[in-house]
Order: sequence, then structure tokens, then C-alpha cells
Amino acid sequence: MIRLLHAAPPTLLALWLVLPVSLAAQDTLRPPDGVRVGIEYRPGFRPAVVVLPTRGLDSIRAIITRDLDFSDRFEVVGLAAGDTAASAVNVGGRTLNYALFRTLGAEFAVELVADGVATVIRLHDITAGIPRREARFTFPPPFDQGFRMAVHRAADDLVRWITGTPGYAASQVLFLVERRLYRIDSDGEGLAQVSAAGEDVLSPVWSPDGSQIAYTRFGDGGGPIVVRTLATGQTTAVPGTTSALNITPAFAPDGRILAFARSDEDGTDIYTVDIAQQCCLQRLTVGRYSDNLSPTFAPNGRRLAFVSSRAGQPQIYGMAADGTDQELLAPFDFGVTGSSNAPEWSPDGASVVFHRDVSRAPQVFVLDVATRRVRQLTSSGRNEDPTWAPDGRHVAFVSDRSGRRQLWVIDTITGRIRQFQLPGQTRLPAWSRRLAGSAPGTH
Repeated sequence: MIRLLHAAPPTLLALWLVLPVSLAAQDTLRPPDGVRVGIEYRPGFRPAVVVLPTRGLDSIRAIITRDLDFSDRFEVVGLAAGDTAASAVNVGGRTLNYALFRTLGAEFAVELVADGVATVIRLHDITAGIPRREARFTFPPPFDQGFRMAVHRAADDLVRWITGTPGYAASQVLFLVERRLYRIDSDGEGLAQVSAAGEDVLSPVWSPDGSQIAYTRFGDGGGPIVVRTLATGQTTAVPGTTSALNITPAFAPDGRILAFARSDEDGTDIYTVDIAQQCCLQRLTVGRYSDNLSPTFAPNGRRLAFVSSRAGQPQIYGMAADGTDQELLAPFDFGVTGSSNAPEWSPDGASVVFHRDVSRAPQVFVLDVATRRVRQLTSSGRNEDPTWAPDGRHVAFVSDRSGRRQLWVIDTITGRIRQFQLPGQTRLPAWSRRLAGSAPGTH
């Protein structure tokens, strides 16, 4: 379950008269004027979408409605089965009473139609008064573990139909509670333990295609990095990590190379290894009284961002994928801000998100790689370990603003924020890219 920190959904009339709805809980961001994402947004405005009730398809409708809401691209019009507008489908189910929906302020309507074993999802353009697009989806039964992910993928298609780019609903977040590894769907549902019973885990990360994860497995004499195939549960130790403590793994975009940090008596340095060929260990940094860790690849695979303490306090640096051309990546102010940690490159390559100490409390920042400008996203409580959603717009992070360490998601455009309601104290989230096929295996 997720608790949304904003006002309760407005009535249809209120939504029509008072768009956009103000959000009760935002951090430090304000929406920019004239945001363009596929369709044209008017300044401070998001198109209103209604998902029509359909008997027998309530579970599908609920998931799609929540996914559209969490995309932060739309105002979702609340509509109950008993509302007059809910029965505004004309005979045959092919057209709507567009005039009625226009008076309610809706610009798009999503219609669900049961068609044998399939579900037809039809998008109506209320402004133009025409059905814009439809597709047939065959969903597993609601009790099947792949049901929710299949509906999430349909919701992502709907976002793409309207905006030109897909949503991020068909993704999952890994995180730790103590040293146990869990995963959860992007909407906060489907919580499941991933790590085996008795297995101590650190630094989880997804492979680019979502079929594998890598993490540090604590054991006697050190911490090797293992790669686990989710469909089978099979694990393989990464070459070069069977001694000392090895942490913060990161996959290259092609999934063949793994970067990680090894810590021993000589310090902490970054290495890469070819996990496809199980060979070719290469050292990229030489500590010499400093620590280097937390590598993250740019989407093109040519550069990495990482943390280094070579200037004193840890800060964000960059280098070529072969270890050359090392440089300070994120500028910082001596005496004003403190150490910087946990970088992650955005899916589009334009930004790096990280946390930095401000007044002795970590806060989440975004670096624009081209301009080297940094922007603070959070200000309330202690906020750390950010990770990008696959849309490159939303960021999950750990915050204690509710009194204990929980996962939160912020929309970097509007500042809207929501909390995952999870048991225990959470740590080290890692957001997958969009997932295909069935839900990953769990324990």
C-alpha cells in the first residue's frame, strides 16, 4: 500500500473548475512553465483522464488508474460506478457521450471492454470526439503472480499513446530491510522477499534487461559479489571478488561488464570484470590514501560516475570506462556542503542523481551533466540513496521524514512526493528498467 501525500481526489465538477489540483506535500521543486512531453501541456496544467468503470474488470481498472495517477502526466478524474458519467457509453460500447465528458473537464477517457479471454483497452480523445487508439490485451488471472505486471505494461502503453513516451509502471524496486533483500512494484504493491533465507545482502543492483541482479553476499572472510538469475534462482560468484570485501556493483548497459569496488588493506578501488566471459579483471582507480567506490555507467557505456575521497570528503567524479580521463563531476562548496555519495546516472544520460550533506543531513541532488549545475530536490529530514525510475523523471530514495527510514518517490518535474508503506527500516533502493515477461522470481 502507498500513502499519497496530497489532497483527496476532487469531485468531477471541482476538477473541471480548479485544474490543476494543488499538492499538499511537495519538497523544493516547482513545475517549470510549458513542460512538453509528447503532447503539449499548458503551463501548470496536466490533461484530465478518466478511466471508465466496467463490470468484472475492477482490478484492472484500479491498477491502471493508479498507474496513470503516479505517472504525474495527468489529472485523473475520479468516477464511481454509480455516477451519471459512468453510464455515458452509447449503445454498442464504441462511442461515448463526448459532450458530457467535455462538460466534466475530461480530455481523454479510457474504456475497458471484456472480449472473451481478452480485454480491449480503448483510448478516447474527448476534445476531438473520436476514439484515438485501441488494443487487445490478454491478462493472466488476478491470482497469477504475473497479473499485476501485465496490467502495468498496459498502463505504460496508455501513457505512450497519449504522451509519446511510455510510463514507468512496469518496473520494480529492490531494497534492503536489515540485510534481507526485497522487491516491490512501482505502485507499492506486490512486496516479496528476494534473498534466500539466512542470506546477508548488500548493494543490490538490476541488470539492464531485468533478468538478473547482482549484490554483495556477506560470508566468512569477506563479501563476494554474486549475480543471480531471477527466473531460476541460480547464483554465480563474480571473478575477482572471492576475497576481501567487494561492494557497489553496477552493470554496463550491455549487461556483459560489471564494475564494483574492492576494499582491502590497500584501500578501496574500482574494478571491472567481464561477467559474460568470466574473465578480464581490470583496475580503474588507484586509491593512494583515498577511497573510490559506487561506480555507475552512463547509458552509452562510455563513462562512469563514481565516489572518491581524493579531495578529502567524498565527492562525485567521472572517468572514461577504461579508467582514463578522471575528473571532478559535481562541483561542491567547501564549508557549505559536505560529502557526496551514491551517484546514479539517469536513463537518458543527461543527469546524475546523488545525495550530499547539507547542514549535516543528506539531501538528494541532481547534476546536469552538460552544464555541471546541481539542483537540490529534497529538504525535509534525512534523504539518501536515490535511484532513477525508468522514465528518467521520478526518483526513489530513503528518507526518515516520517519518523523511520522508508522509501519515497519524488517527481523531479512537479515535486509531488509519495511514500511506500513498508515494514522495518529500509536501505539502498535500486529501481529496475521496464520489465518484460512475468514477474521476477521470489522466495
